[in-house]
Amino acid sequence: MTSIDETKQFVPLNIAVLTISDTRTLADDKSGATLAERIEAAGHHLAAREIILDDVEAIRVIIRRWIADPAVDAVITTGGTGFTGRDVTPEAIEPLFEKRMDGFSIAFHMLSHAKIGTSTIQSRATAGVASATFIFCLPGSPGACRDGWDGILGAQLDYRTRPCNFVEIMPRLDEHLRRPKANGASA
Repeated sequence: MTSIDETKQFVPLNIAVLTISDTRTLADDKSGATLAERIEAAGHHLAAREIILDDVEAIRVIIRRWIADPAVDAVITTGGTGFTGRDVTPEAIEPLFEKRMDGFSIAFHMLSHAKIGTSTIQSRATAGVASATFIFCLPGSPGACRDGWDGILGAQLDYRTRPCNFVEIMPRLDEHLRRPKANGASA
């Protein structure tokens, strides 16, 4: 099990939240509000919060902008992970991943199964890394956002979490871009 090492200092991250919905506005976006409240309550900074329609290209525009911004450490999306015709979050975001985080989906489904049973299979929650930015895609319900944050992300985005966490590996996410080629190497 994980634990918090109180001898380590908390490292606040800049986390952006994107709600993907054809029907929500900031005034009634309970899922985005749930994530924003938890992010700030944990001591992180809400880097940005937007709502976009379920449209592949529109979603990619925002995600690309945030992963290109060195001030955004992580992105959490909510919505569009189901199976209806308008649910396109995985199709929009997964092609941007440099590395998939299969364990996130597994952990989310295990957590979700304990609460909602086999209905968890109706979610295509996913995660990955793009341009040294973590991206987590959660379902659009406030309950799923609470579960995702409280059960996984709150701990993994806390530098003090042991035995390991995402924050401690952040400086190495783009090491392949900084590594000089070996003398005489071709490629």
